[in-house]
Amino acid sequence: MYKESFLMAWASLIANKLRSLLTMLGIIIGVAAVIALVSIGNGVKQDIEDSISSLGSNLLVVLPGAPRTPGARSSQGSMKSLKISDYEAIAKLEGVKAASPMTNGSYVVIYQNKNWTTSVAGVNANFQDVNNWTMTSGRFFSDKNVQNRERVAVVGQTVVKNLFADEDPVGKEIRVKNIPFRVIGVLKSKGNGTMGNDQDDTVLIPYTTSMERVEGIDYLRRVYVVAKDDEGIDRLQADIENLLRVRHNIKDTNLDDFNIQNMKSIMETVAQTTGTFTLFLGAVAAISLVVGGIGIMNIMLVSVTERTREIGIRKALGATYSVIVTQFLIEAVVISLMGGIIGIILGIGSSKLIGMASGMSTVISIPTIGMSFAFSMAIGLIFGIYPARKAAKLNPIDALHYE
Repeated sequence: MYKESFLMAWASLIANKLRSLLTMLGIIIGVAAVIALVSIGNGVKQDIEDSISSLGSNLLVVLPGAPRTPGARSSQGSMKSLKISDYEAIAKLEGVKAASPMTNGSYVVIYQNKNWTTSVAGVNANFQDVNNWTMTSGRFFSDKNVQNRERVAVVGQTVVKNLFADEDPVGKEIRVKNIPFRVIGVLKSKGNGTMGNDQDDTVLIPYTTSMERVEGIDYLRRVYVVAKDDEGIDRLQADIENLLRVRHNIKDTNLDDFNIQNMKSIMETVAQTTGTFTLFLGAVAAISLVVGGIGIMNIMLVSVTERTREIGIRKALGATYSVIVTQFLIEAVVISLMGGIIGIILGIGSSKLIGMASGMSTVISIPTIGMSFAFSMAIGLIFGIYPARKAAKLNPIDALHYE
């Protein structure tokens, strides 16, 4: 019976190709939209997580924070409360794998007759490992370079492109605030960061040189700290907080003059936020599936009216209520099934096209495809019930006299 019902449903679709396609259109658009939008959301999530994880999930960033004074609180990084002695004390804590202080500012960097405004950051020799930087040529500066306050620099790919073009920067001399620096290495490209900033638009120099010769300051902008393992990062954060409170004579935690960013916590927050965003996109797209289900119901009601005579003959020959219901339900499910298959193909194709055209990452999710397909079939089943029951309740005598 089921095989015959399926064949009859298929024959009905083939006999009315255009109407069948228009009926499927809502399901096709709905499934394709769900797959495409969710793949975009997953791609955004993946990009953000990759950008954060490139810094390391076991990374802590210590920033000078709010002053211990009444009134408005200053923004993170705007204070002068973080000293070199604080960094040295933090680096000695148990659980610290590596640490690097940082000073940074925006300066015009000059090479021969070219100039480029970029971020000039003062760091130590550990910074390469702390921020997972790799070199394409040359080397990173050493502890000796830092201790001797040497005028050496490592440059990012954006700086290379704008200042050196096709030249090899290693060994060349650049000037920062009219102070000459010798380029000893070139960083491998990292691309944009989590906030859309160009991570390659940077020049790294020893922090001792930066503080004394370039910026003329005696405080740090931040301190990067890498924990030995992910499990101990929360304990290490608590240890750093306690250490800085003791060193800065802070008794009320509400008056901390520092702030610590935990990359692990940030990654968890980002994952939760982007997951909600992706779910919202999928839910919005799923509305068109419901609209497609209403279209199926409307066409099935029209089909019942057109086939009243056929239904009457089938019932007169002994077709039961359940047989008629099954026949029309199978027709509705076949329509939604075909629409789901076409929608999956279009959804995957459109996801790839969007990625290629916009440069965005798109991640096609197999579970999303499966759920979309199952939901499309469920829509056909749910919205096909009313027309099927209406067909099954027709009186055979009335049906045979229907004009």
